[in-house]
Order: sequence, then C-alpha cells, then structure tokens
Amino acid sequence: MRTYAIGDIHGQLDRLRAAHARIAADRRETGDLEAPVVHVGDLVDRGPESAEVVEYLRRGSGGPEGWVVLKGNHDFMFNLFLTDPTAHDPGLRPDLDWLDVKLGGVATLASYGVADAGERPLAEVHAEALAKVPVAHRVFLEGLPLMHERGKAVFVHAGIRPGVPLGDQVPQDLTWIRKLFHDDRRDHGALIVHGHTVIPVAHHYGNRVNIDTGAAYGGPLTAVVIEGRDVWELTEAGRIRMPPNPEGPV
Repeated sequence: MRTYAIGDIHGQLDRLRAAHARIAADRRETGDLEAPVVHVGDLVDRGPESAEVVEYLRRGSGGPEGWVVLKGNHDFMFNLFLTDPTAHDPGLRPDLDWLDVKLGGVATLASYGVADAGERPLAEVHAEALAKVPVAHRVFLEGLPLMHERGKAVFVHAGIRPGVPLGDQVPQDLTWIRKLFHDDRRDHGALIVHGHTVIPVAHHYGNRVNIDTGAAYGGPLTAVVIEGRDVWELTEAGRIRMPPNPEGPV
C-alpha cells in the first residue's frame, strides 16, 4: 500500500509545487495514480505565501490527486486568532502569542493583505483580518483532520502520546508533542509519519519518520513515499531509500 507525504509547508508555495512535481514523477514511474498524498500540516506562518498555499490545497483537496491535508499547530493558531484574537493556544508558551515574530503570524496576515499586524492595535488588525481572509479558507482550516491512517502508517502533525490508543489521542498532543514522543523507541503499532520538529534531513527512526526539514527557515520541503513500513525520500533524481535507524537528529 503506497502513500505519499509532504512535510511542513509554512507558506512556501513554490516548494510545495516542486514537491508535488516529484510525486508526479514517481507516479509515472510506478503507474500508480491513486495513492493519496498526505500533507502533515502547518500550511501557514513564516513563509511569504500562506494565503496562496491555503487556496492551492483547498482547491485540490478531494480532487483526483488524492490530497489529504492535516491540521498543524500553526493552522490551529491562525484559525484561533480569527475566532478570538485574545485566546491562547494551551500548547504555546505563555509568554508568546501568534503575532510574535517567532511564530510567523504576521507573515500570514501580510499574505492576505493585512500589513504591519505586529505594530497595530489588536482589535484593528483582527477586524481587517476578518474582512480579508476568505470565509472559505476559515472553513477549510477549521475542518482539517488531525490524523490519517493508511495501511501500516499513521500520519499526524507532531506525533502521538506513547502508550495511548490512537482513538484516545488528544488534539494538543497530535499538534504539539515533542520530547516525550521523540524519546520513546517502542513500536507504536504503526509507523508514525510526522513533522513539527525541524531536523536537517528527513529521518526514519524505525517507529517514526520525521519529514519536517525546515521549509519555514529556508530549508527544503521534503516529500516521501511509504510502502508498508519502507520509506524513500523523493528527489529530483528519483527515490532515495531511508533505512530505519533509531540514532538520528533529535
């Protein structure tokens, strides 16, 4: 059972299109036109084209390409801001908010035509955002699933809480978890494919695969293909096998 997956996008439309092109090339090689493409979340923030990424994926989801789009913590924070600009995501440090320079919300709003969001009164920015972010984008982001199961793989944004059945996982863990999940080397019953934590190159740890290679910070946007529990990175030159190795970048 073949599934494609793409890491954290963060407003990088050109890199997303390039990742889809690598997948299309692999489809031609295999003759498989039906395997889904799972995007593991964080469509928005930090990069320059969040609005364009949301529209591109919104239009393509549910179409013949078989795109599945998951919700990341940044997608949740964006929607939360639009709903209530004073609300605070419980997964976020208390001293930060979505418009902080570290989070990238200002870049997202700029892509919708809301300028200088970090330097203006919050109520004014919020009102302009409500006027300029299409309702269709809000509905799309709100409705994104948190998990996708297929064959021997489970796709989530951040990871899972080890030892908790998949059906009992909570949204905060699926979109925010890091160390507890990363440090656990037991088999989770399925290969967990995730992003959320930037590493230099995608890595197969045996029980999980991290495909966030820092597109938000100028790094590549990784695309992989998974068959059972075997994983290959998709490059311009074709597939590169990712052998399981529990020792890898944190």
